[in-house]
Amino acid sequence: MFFLPFIRIFARKFDEKMNAKEFIGKFASPFLWGNLLAMVLVVIALAIGVNYGLKIYTHHGEGIKVPKIEGMLFSNARSLVEADGLTIMVSDSGYNKKMLADCILAQNPGPGTTVKAGHTVYVTVNSPSSPTFAIPDVVDNSSYREAEAKLMAIGFKLEPPQYITGEKDWVYGILCRGRRVSTGDHVSIETPLTLIIGSGTYDSDEEIDYVEPEYRMMESGNVDEFEEIVE
Repeated sequence: MFFLPFIRIFARKFDEKMNAKEFIGKFASPFLWGNLLAMVLVVIALAIGVNYGLKIYTHHGEGIKVPKIEGMLFSNARSLVEADGLTIMVSDSGYNKKMLADCILAQNPGPGTTVKAGHTVYVTVNSPSSPTFAIPDVVDNSSYREAEAKLMAIGFKLEPPQYITGEKDWVYGILCRGRRVSTGDHVSIETPLTLIIGSGTYDSDEEIDYVEPEYRMMESGNVDEFEEIVE
């Protein structure tokens, strides 16, 4: 009985040494290292495959220069752009009377820009007719300078004003090709306008009271009596 505890301690130490040896043996097993090596190779292969696939998908290292299509008809520009593997889309319209209708006025991206295949080129095309804008509320509501500033800010062209009797520089009307236009009427931006403004003078037949003060007093009955003294 005296040696029993020592035997148990010795048996426990022996088991621990055996477990440690087994663990070291398993860690040094060719099977384990083979699995680890296989996992590393799979991860490397996946990384290479993903990188290669992304390059193919995004056409890495490839680029297309956007051609110059400004000034071309839209149909011709579309054929040229699509032949290069790009697409074209109208984003806005403008007006230039010196160019044909449906001509390209502007493009984005600009000529020579390098883009990927399938990129969209946005263009502004020339309208077949001049745009129209509504006449703002300036008649009998503003001075000549205020009306001039508002109309020119919109883009209208103004001819020399036409004067009539009335308050100086006050806007009494707008003429378009000899015809009066009202607030809200749509007029072509290419048609010049004429403002009708007051000259600061009034009609000569306007009723003016020229009655002298003494006669006005006589009419009111407040004239002082006087008599002429003859020497």
